Amino acid sequence: MIHAMTMSADGFHALEFAHLLPGRVRFRYRAPRSALPALILAVAALPGVQVQRFNPNAHSLTIRFDASRVTSAQLRRQILALRVKKENDAPAPIVEKTPAAPAHPGRGLAVLLAGLLLPSAVALPLAALGALPLLREGAQDFSQTGITSHTLEALAVSISLMRGDTLSANATVCLLELGEQLEASIARQSDDLLKRLLNPVGERVWVVRDGQEMAIAADAVRIGDTVAVGAGAVIPVDGTVLSGEALANEAAMTGESAPVEKRRGARVTSGTHLEEGRLRIYAERVGAQTAVARIAEYVERSLAAKSATQLSAARLADRLVPTILGLAGASYLVSGNARHAAAVLQADYACALKLATPVAFKAAMYQAGKNGILVKGADALERLAEADTFVFDKTGTLTFGNLIVTDSIAFDNAYSAEDLICLAASVEEHYFHPLALAVVEAARAAGGQHFHHREVEFVVAHGVASEIEGKRIVVGSRHFIEDDEGIDISTHHAALAPLIREGKTLLYIGFGGRLLGVLALKDSLRGNAAETIARLRALGARQIVMLTGDHRERAADYGRLLRLDAVHAELMPEEKAAIIQRLKEEGAKIAFVGDGINDAPALAGAHVGIAMQRGADVARLTADVALLEDDIARVADARALALATLARVSGNYRLTIGLNTAILAAAALGALPPIAASVLHNGSTLAILSNALRRYRINYTRTSQKNGFSPARTGE
Repeated sequence: MIHAMTMSADGFHALEFAHLLPGRVRFRYRAPRSALPALILAVAALPGVQVQRFNPNAHSLTIRFDASRVTSAQLRRQILALRVKKENDAPAPIVEKTPAAPAHPGRGLAVLLAGLLLPSAVALPLAALGALPLLREGAQDFSQTGITSHTLEALAVSISLMRGDTLSANATVCLLELGEQLEASIARQSDDLLKRLLNPVGERVWVVRDGQEMAIAADAVRIGDTVAVGAGAVIPVDGTVLSGEALANEAAMTGESAPVEKRRGARVTSGTHLEEGRLRIYAERVGAQTAVARIAEYVERSLAAKSATQLSAARLADRLVPTILGLAGASYLVSGNARHAAAVLQADYACALKLATPVAFKAAMYQAGKNGILVKGADALERLAEADTFVFDKTGTLTFGNLIVTDSIAFDNAYSAEDLICLAASVEEHYFHPLALAVVEAARAAGGQHFHHREVEFVVAHGVASEIEGKRIVVGSRHFIEDDEGIDISTHHAALAPLIREGKTLLYIGFGGRLLGVLALKDSLRGNAAETIARLRALGARQIVMLTGDHRERAADYGRLLRLDAVHAELMPEEKAAIIQRLKEEGAKIAFVGDGINDAPALAGAHVGIAMQRGADVARLTADVALLEDDIARVADARALALATLARVSGNYRLTIGLNTAILAAAALGALPPIAASVLHNGSTLAILSNALRRYRINYTRTSQKNGFSPARTGE
């Protein structure tokens, strides 16, 4: 159940350690329920606290904290020192809670059966004793908060007891206990679904030190370490494969069940499993910065975040409670029958309105996570459904963001286009620059020979150099070839000019003091980009816009291919943010999709921000939705799921209002006895909650997005 609660002047009475990990602690606490809303805010404001979550039913407080700023012992002392003041004028915050001490439904059932067998002289006191927890909670809610659904339930049972109707009183208590137990179970199930996205790495990690593999504590791994992972193990870091070959099962992170081949240069993600093979990985993100750790943080936020729809439903339910009380009074005055009033008090809107909405959102967030989409809270899903304008950054979003070799032009007839690629790849294969990775991949696709060379010399920001068959070979930029190496390229301008006009990146290969050839590389449009744009339009997107820092002509070509509504090119990061702001001022609700550091301002300024899987950390942290799979189709999938979720929430809302209104009307007219009203009310609530938890029917698109070397050609 969820109730509005007021603050009282108090703090924690007790706080004991229940579980302790680096940067994370769980306490068992004792504190007055009336003080919890204010204490929640006070704990969140403590220095070093990053995420906190209360479970009032289990009296549990879980905190993620910055261990460099505060220790767990210091945190405990600070929390125990907290005191909150009563604020009568402040609106009572809505907090999530279950009954303070929910009774097992078996007890209520035992009292119900005993009441049927025992004489009335014994049955009445027994019924009162069985109802005591409910009556106490109703009185406590009334004294602290005012009239709540618990107050109505306690009043209904009290009327039945005063009338000597032990059957109605016992049946009501039994049904309420059963309903609360099942409601709490469904609510926990939705939380557990989200928690299943987490995939712990383990306590020990194998790293390579001085050429030897050794096991160290997981929190001792540092950026730059070489991590060794064998078959059956979980990858503990985000990084790049240095050596080895393996098949990785990435289902936990992307939802894709087919194993993915990993070899030198491939990206790997923490939390994924190696099914076969062995890898050595260069650690680029460790500890709290890894994908699996960030998911843990996102899940903690998701469990706490509330959407505007959820808050609105909770407030409406609270406002309707006095109306139900008035209806019960009116029914009694008109009929003179307290039984009618007791029946009216059995039905209220609170349970279904307050629980069904968060359950629906959490079930959707779990389903999204299993399909490669991480949604940071119900409010993000709601805002994604509201978006009417989708704005895409180009590079890494509508395009792959990684270069591919499109042209190979050899200026010596002794070498073919494939030879030129393989020659360059032979010296580039030990280099992790994006250009080098693209050349090595093109050589692998071409299947040409490997040229043996001497030790490779890396020239930062220029290229690489080595020696093959006694001749110096250099691969790199025009400046490196022409200015540093003194190689003349003036005779080849005619062949290079078309490539330059097309906006391609050129990699020059010098061999034996002359220009042997040029490789042209270009980012490529994702194969399913046009399909995704079309799906978004079908899902209600009013306009779709592209922003890019790229050349105007190339951006316009992409705009025509994708049939975009507007294209803005040659932009600086602040200009992207300015365009977002202008669209907002025009009334657009913007979903911005990007992946780079320069996209962070636009992501933050949009109605909802979506970060691609290979995006920069700051972009993924700023975004409301983070894709776990490098597939633009997930953007349309997320939109479809958001719309389906809001449709289900809306349907549950109408169903709740309709069913409970019908039950109330029938009870007020005397057509339903208290037992029947309780059965119908609790049964309909559980049915609505079960519907909220049901899987969403979304056709998640799975696409193959491989790209490679396009037809090679020789020049001159």
